[in-house]
Amino acid sequence: MSIIKLHDKYFKKYISQDKINEAVQVLVDQVYKDCKNEIPLFIGILNGSFMFMADFVRQYKGNCEVSFVKLASYQGTNSSGKIKQLVGINENLEDRTIVILEDIIDTGNTLEELYKIFNTKKLKQLKIATLFFKPDVFKKDLSINYIGIPIPDKFIVGYGLDYDGLGRNLPSIYQLTKKPTMKNIVLFGPPGAGKGTQAEFLKSKYGLIHISTGDVFRYNIKNNTPLGKLAKSYIDEGNFVPDEVTIHMLEEKVNETPNAKGFIFDGYPRTTSQAIALDKFLLEKGETVSGMVALEVPEEELVQRILRRGKTSERPDDANEEKIRYRFNEYHAKTEILKEFYLMQHKYFGVNGVGSIEEISKRIFEIIDKL
Repeated sequence: MSIIKLHDKYFKKYISQDKINEAVQVLVDQVYKDCKNEIPLFIGILNGSFMFMADFVRQYKGNCEVSFVKLASYQGTNSSGKIKQLVGINENLEDRTIVILEDIIDTGNTLEELYKIFNTKKLKQLKIATLFFKPDVFKKDLSINYIGIPIPDKFIVGYGLDYDGLGRNLPSIYQLTKKPTMKNIVLFGPPGAGKGTQAEFLKSKYGLIHISTGDVFRYNIKNNTPLGKLAKSYIDEGNFVPDEVTIHMLEEKVNETPNAKGFIFDGYPRTTSQAIALDKFLLEKGETVSGMVALEVPEEELVQRILRRGKTSERPDDANEEKIRYRFNEYHAKTEILKEFYLMQHKYFGVNGVGSIEEISKRIFEIIDKL
């Protein structure tokens, strides 16, 4: 999911799970290098650090002990600056090496309180490791020994961090953003399902911009644009046009109308990599795919539809059953996997594509009105 809603606020994906894992491993290696000849006590600050603590300890190669304390200063999306009393330390800490594992350090108020508390414990040494660090707002004259990922001063959730209780279970980090304003629909379905026809109805009813991959390709090639020339060079050699060329064409088309109410993507994305690229592109604009609307029609009916269309259309492929079935095989092998991609995001909406044009339109409108 690229944009999520928690309570009344929206958050966009900011740091991936893979990037977090890499940062945790770097911190583990640094701490192990300094502490491998002793048994450190790792202390996590609840509630935010529980995921960081668990991953850190799992990857730590040496012997260690683990404990948690409760010390919080966040209310909503702002740091209150008021530190609650430390609860949870029962171990004898005298002459021990303590490594505090913090999920995030921003103002340093919590860190300052930790230093005050542990300075009375007669430690051998106190080290601080934080996964996230906001240098723009940290004004304390205090040591931070290990820093994972420096970030700007924007509110984040995920990987243990929350917004009023929600978001801790997210495996990635999300950053506070504005509410999406566009309605972006991926219109999906096999050849002959009627996507072009329904796109015109959606365009008229919702004021959306219809972007057909085929139309975009034809325009660029016909007008000898740089991208059109590049695409044609692949086509002339009998090769598929690479995803990045297709993606750039679509991005240019979207950027032509920055004030649009939203877009209908017809024939795009066709692959998972294109879907990921579309998510990334929209996310940079603070927007997201609202949903995939998929026209579902039995294949045999579609074959007969296309054959009937082939009697009047200018496409010779529409009159050749062998080529029609090849197109379906390509669709099932490469494109249908997108159903799983959007199902995982809870954005897949199947529509019965059998019936009159008006009946099918009504079914689609009922879904889009709820998005």
